[in-house]
Amino acid sequence: MFHGRRIALLETRKSEEAGALVEQLGGVPYRVPAVREVVHPEQVDAFIGALSSGRLSIVIFLTGVGVTALLREAMRFGWLEATLTALRQTTIACRGPKPMSVLAHHGVPVHVAAAQPYTTRELLTALAAIDLNGRTVALVHYGERNALLAAALEAQGARLEELSLYEWTLPEDIAPLKTLVRELIDSRVDAIAFTNEIQCRHLFRVADGMGLSRELAVALNTDTIVAAVGPVCADALHALGVTPDVIPAQPNMGSMVTALAEYFELTEGRD
Repeated sequence: MFHGRRIALLETRKSEEAGALVEQLGGVPYRVPAVREVVHPEQVDAFIGALSSGRLSIVIFLTGVGVTALLREAMRFGWLEATLTALRQTTIACRGPKPMSVLAHHGVPVHVAAAQPYTTRELLTALAAIDLNGRTVALVHYGERNALLAAALEAQGARLEELSLYEWTLPEDIAPLKTLVRELIDSRVDAIAFTNEIQCRHLFRVADGMGLSRELAVALNTDTIVAAVGPVCADALHALGVTPDVIPAQPNMGSMVTALAEYFELTEGRD
């Protein structure tokens, strides 16, 4: 389906999986990780103490990585079973299927779940059925703080406690990203796939440092086919002046790569 086209992949955690799928569909994966996850375990102690004491009425998980990081740190401190027991006795809300899957694996029920496409908007809609006024709500952030969600919860009267177990930063070595920027501008990449909004911002941060952000936006809007995993990622690209060509119906990596391959098939047919 890709017919030997070169597909840039900015994924870090599932780089091999994404590359293998591109190869299965006849493409050449060009892996350039754009994000490094830095864990901050120092917040775990206070969070688990509040959870175990029953002080937290609701815990909101936004990503599977956030759940995994919390449970990993709890295990490291010898508190895993106590943490799981406390979670099972607390109202749990999730933004998407990934945190739900991790929690289900550990026997933790989820009481509130956002609908597709699993954005902050859908999560707030799901939470509207719960009276948050005066209740202590723990918000477990992903790689960067979700200020919009935090403000909305506080506006509903929630006593908010925020936990940021990890953050997303640029890779220690950004030379591969610089090379990717130049190759995109020189039309040496057929398509690029973004699996989260931070990848978009990091790529343009590197381009901006090179004085090439405008040229990069032009290249992505003209010569290179751009795929965004979902509406949040698409919004980030729009904010940077880029209109994605492909957004899959299901917001996950496999669906995005398949939709990208189908896009090339359809455009070839029109030619």
